Amino acid sequence: MDRLAGLDLFIRIVETGSFSKAAEDLGIAQPTATKAVAVIEQRLGARLLHRSTRGVTPTEVGALYYEKCKRISHDVEDAENLATLLQSGVGGQLRISTSVAFGRRVMVPLVLRYMRDHPGVRIDLGFDDRYVDLVEQGLDMAIRMGRLADSSLGARYLGTNPWVMVASPGYLSQHPAPQVPDDLASHGCVIYSSVQGDDRWSLTGPSGQEVSVPVNGRLRTNNLSAVLAAARAGMGLAVLPWYAARESVADASVVPVLTDHVLQAQDMHAVYPSPKLVSTKVTSFIAFLQQALAGDWWLKAL
Repeated sequence: MDRLAGLDLFIRIVETGSFSKAAEDLGIAQPTATKAVAVIEQRLGARLLHRSTRGVTPTEVGALYYEKCKRISHDVEDAENLATLLQSGVGGQLRISTSVAFGRRVMVPLVLRYMRDHPGVRIDLGFDDRYVDLVEQGLDMAIRMGRLADSSLGARYLGTNPWVMVASPGYLSQHPAPQVPDDLASHGCVIYSSVQGDDRWSLTGPSGQEVSVPVNGRLRTNNLSAVLAAARAGMGLAVLPWYAARESVADASVVPVLTDHVLQAQDMHAVYPSPKLVSTKVTSFIAFLQQALAGDWWLKAL
């Protein structure tokens, strides 16, 4: 194994805390990984890693070596992408994580458009509604909604993700549309369980007053497509991101209700492992997203 490959291996071992996981990520056998690190330690004359039943952690020297390796790895990647950068401004592989619904409805068309404009880019797009550790998974960036919890990550603001309350015409033909938030108590509601406080819907009225109303319903689900399907089927009122409801509103399968009240919107951010070491491919894609998600993006076909 050459020195650069050894550096990449060492970086993945430290970040995953595991020889086997790092070896799997790089497509090599674990004994090969173990031998390669032993060669590095012998060459440097220093122990770089502590091995225990709980995992692998860097020694004091290993932690310093890891930081140097990360800088070298970024420099090498930028150098290898230089020819592509001169042609299209960006190149290399970009690993991105996003939620399932936002990924399928928003990110897929945007990624395809970006790749047409940047033929030197390869994108690995993963979908997961759970919190994903960027460093552990070896990701370049992730798209996150709402308040950011991890301040150690780098982050760029992308825009706003507004929500809308809808119901099917069939449901409204048998249940008068709510006129004020208190009317929600007499309606069946489809509850999206992945949002904190899912059984309380928060709205802002015309005067700017915020209200939080408890809701009840026969169906609770953590899948936005299921929420939309239930609303279209007349199961009750539902709150959805505008991007998920747009097509159904356009074809009148559902209609917005209580439109003089605004549901709480979510801030959207692109997050990446380090606020200091940001590659050109990441900054380029973020700039593209900021432009694509400007204005009333949720009302447009992406």
